[in-house]
Amino acid sequence: MNNQFSRWILVLAALSGAVAVALGAFAAHGLKARLDPNLLDIFKTGVQYQAWHSLAVIGCVILARILPSKAVLYAALFFIAGILMFSGSLYGLALTGMKWLGPITPMGGVCFIIGWVVLAVAAWRSA
Repeated sequence: MNNQFSRWILVLAALSGAVAVALGAFAAHGLKARLDPNLLDIFKTGVQYQAWHSLAVIGCVILARILPSKAVLYAALFFIAGILMFSGSLYGLALTGMKWLGPITPMGGVCFIIGWVVLAVAAWRSA
């Protein structure tokens, strides 16, 4: 495992967590009066998935130091791609109303699923 690579992934995860908190506060205080409740829910869903998967990335970096598998870091990369596509498209859709962002969301969801499956395979192979 490349320590420099895992360090960068950890930095990205920590920053993603900070952004999730900031966006959650922005939604609760800045967007509540400005967005339709349905669009606000869409935005909040993006925040939730970003927060949870930021923690998952941090967990992957920790596990990569324990498990002798690069697959754990690949799982982290899938989670990061999922955050960008899933949460990013939901933020864009909620804030701009651009419907063409909608098809990107499921691709991000698939990245999340792949990340969890890759993590499960890494755990299974290390036993």
